[in-house]
Amino acid sequence: MHAYRTHNCGDLRPGHVGEEVRLSGWVHKKRDHGDLVFIDLRDHYGITQIVTEVDGPAFQVIESLRNESVVTITGKVVARDKEAVNPNLSTGGIEVRVTEATVQSAAQELPMPVAGDAEYPEDIRLRYRFLDLRRERLHRNIVLRSNVITSIRQRMVDQGFTEFQTPILTASSPEGARDYLVPSRVHPGKFYALPQAPQMFKQLLMVAGFDRYFQIAPCFRDEDARADRSPGEFYQLDFEMSFVTQEDVFNAIEPVLHGVFEEFAGDRSVSALPFRRIPYKEAMLKYGSDKPDLRNPIEIKDVTEHFKGSGFGLFDRIVSGGGVVRAIPAPKTADKSRKFFDDMNEWARSEGHAGLGYITRKGGEFGGPIAKNHGVEETEKLAEAIGLGPDDGVFFAAGKEAQAAKLAGAARARVGEELGLIDENRFEFCWIVDFPMFEYDEDEKRIDFSHNPFSMPQGEMEALETKDPLDILAYQYDIVCNGVELSSGAIRNHRPEIMYKAFEIAGYSQEEVDKNFSGMINAFKYGAPPHGGSAPGIDRMVMLLAGEPNIREVVTFPMNQRAEDLMMGAPGEVSAKQLRELGIRIVEQPGQGDKKKDVPEVVAPDAG
Repeated sequence: MHAYRTHNCGDLRPGHVGEEVRLSGWVHKKRDHGDLVFIDLRDHYGITQIVTEVDGPAFQVIESLRNESVVTITGKVVARDKEAVNPNLSTGGIEVRVTEATVQSAAQELPMPVAGDAEYPEDIRLRYRFLDLRRERLHRNIVLRSNVITSIRQRMVDQGFTEFQTPILTASSPEGARDYLVPSRVHPGKFYALPQAPQMFKQLLMVAGFDRYFQIAPCFRDEDARADRSPGEFYQLDFEMSFVTQEDVFNAIEPVLHGVFEEFAGDRSVSALPFRRIPYKEAMLKYGSDKPDLRNPIEIKDVTEHFKGSGFGLFDRIVSGGGVVRAIPAPKTADKSRKFFDDMNEWARSEGHAGLGYITRKGGEFGGPIAKNHGVEETEKLAEAIGLGPDDGVFFAAGKEAQAAKLAGAARARVGEELGLIDENRFEFCWIVDFPMFEYDEDEKRIDFSHNPFSMPQGEMEALETKDPLDILAYQYDIVCNGVELSSGAIRNHRPEIMYKAFEIAGYSQEEVDKNFSGMINAFKYGAPPHGGSAPGIDRMVMLLAGEPNIREVVTFPMNQRAEDLMMGAPGEVSAKQLRELGIRIVEQPGQGDKKKDVPEVVAPDAG
């Protein structure tokens, strides 16, 4: 018999009754019934119930065990009494009568229990993540993550992609988020950067002639945490293709995403292929967002024209000043009290907006100050244009276009949630396409790139030379699922002359482009194929499939909100010897008073 186990804790069934077996695992729960002691023994595969009598040969060992101690037991499989069968366990038809028990590792008193679903503070969970990961939900999520990645890999290979690895130590890039920098010992005063994404390398692979690349790529960005973004590092399905149009990219990756989600969706539905294509301008109008949740049936309407010369003076003044008015229907709200509408208005103010106007409707009768001032006839026209039913209310967001769109989008999401309109049993995908190439930066008072500076402008050089920059669209696209942006992507600008012109419009000289992006721009001068790709986030996909609201729940060892690893003590101090080898010393950051922080300073490698 094997030293530790003949079966795992998810194996045994009624067909094993009468067999002598050996199991090893953690003590999940222990129950003392007086003359009998029961243990739920847990390993990676499942739970098996173990039982011993008080006069049994292993009682003394079993009785002394704390939860989460590791034990090896030997015993005979017996059938449970009919009334004791547990249909919720795969092993629920049997139990093991212990004849021998060996403690492999005794557990101390736990800082947090493993059994049960009680919530615990983040700092405890992350400090003792190895315990947290023993909990059923977390354990299941991490296994799901592994299975999803395996499925993605196979599907990408089936689509004709080849997996390549790209460097982790690379050069710092002036674009995007903050880099994580790594000092060089052999080049004092110089630094590597951890890649924010393999963007340039994967494009260089296309220049090198590899045609279809993919990688489950680690990416590193020094940015703040959010519910759908880990601080520090994350993983993405990075891919790139040569000699392709935008539709070719969609056609290659859609079956992968659709197939993975169908495989792991359970009883939830997945939107049919092909996924919807929604132009950016339409998305911002209808949904107030470039990452719309299409499970929400509410569509925003532009009603600016209805308030020109209106009796409702506030909206009339906004429209006369060049602003817009957006309407957010609130279906079947006749039974809602005035408080529901007022609470929405207060919510808008708490989010930093001036407020959220509204009109109520019950049995076709309008209510509220906007309807009263706008007039019955004009309000009827407004309701007809919006498509309101006799018991539908409507909210209004007014102001400058970008401001009104943002408030309308947030209000659409909140109304959908408050009214229970969002179907939690669906995965709704869409592509957002036709992003503007440039935008006007109000703070800097100049034109800048709006999305991705390396995208091919629609119309290529002709568009850059003849169009108003703010009217130029790009071959840029986002893939969105249930209101979560999985990735951005683009058909790349592979021609140096077009790249120089695009950067010139954004205020960059040819010398600056050559200096900051030398590796890629030089490669393009030696024959580059048209190419494009994207990089859907692995963490976000698994988060959606697991039904988790926070990305931390699908990452094995995440950092906290302050980008700290509480379990390993990172970031941490290093020795003076290490700093000397790197030519770095720690100096106090000025202007911090009693809260001074130490920051590194590059010095000569032989400095004391």
